[in-house]
Amino acid sequence: MSEVEHPRAVRSFVTRAGRITPAQQRALVELWPKYGLEFSPQPLQLRALYARSARCTIEIGFGNGDNLLRLAGAHPERDFLGIEVHRAGIGRLLLALEAQQLRNVRIVCHDAVEVLEAQVPPLSVQEILILFPDPWPKKRHHKRRLLQPAFAALAASRLAAGGQLRLATDWEPYAQHMLETLNALATLENLAADGGFVPRPSEREPTRFERRGERLGHEAWDLAYRKKA
Repeated sequence: MSEVEHPRAVRSFVTRAGRITPAQQRALVELWPKYGLEFSPQPLQLRALYARSARCTIEIGFGNGDNLLRLAGAHPERDFLGIEVHRAGIGRLLLALEAQQLRNVRIVCHDAVEVLEAQVPPLSVQEILILFPDPWPKKRHHKRRLLQPAFAALAASRLAAGGQLRLATDWEPYAQHMLETLNALATLENLAADGGFVPRPSEREPTRFERRGERLGHEAWDLAYRKKA
């Protein structure tokens, strides 16, 4: 896994070392060549990458990979691309993918904005998931939030017609910010009948951040949008 210097000044994440177990560290060395993709400014050829033509879902910031693992196991007919910068979570997912012998997942350890800009071709994926991104609750940090107008437009541009963008957060002010930002985007249609939030999808695996929020008494808000033709 290579370390790349990013030109962007403001990021939506802070890379934390965290605690990596010996097994996770071995996975980062031994299993990365099997499941990992190095960042490159060249667009991915998805058909060649997965050796087939299939619907592709991207999960941005997959954390420990619980949701991505469940989806990949439940939908072997679909392909999945996970983007994450925290190595402990990547190592954990690598071990789980190998244990279940799943072949429909690839992982990129890099800034999601740069991956979407450089590696994901326009109109190429059917679904993008952004579940419980860092809400950056302090006002002076709001500029670090991933869901900004420019990023929303970028994500929408990578969706094929009819593709879906799904998000969730347990921080109500961020939920409102997401709703306002995405409702203002002309290329997306809110799937909620009232233009607001949608019920929690039954197949979404609770993430570590969601479970922590539940213990703290936080409510979760889900959003779903469809790319207009």
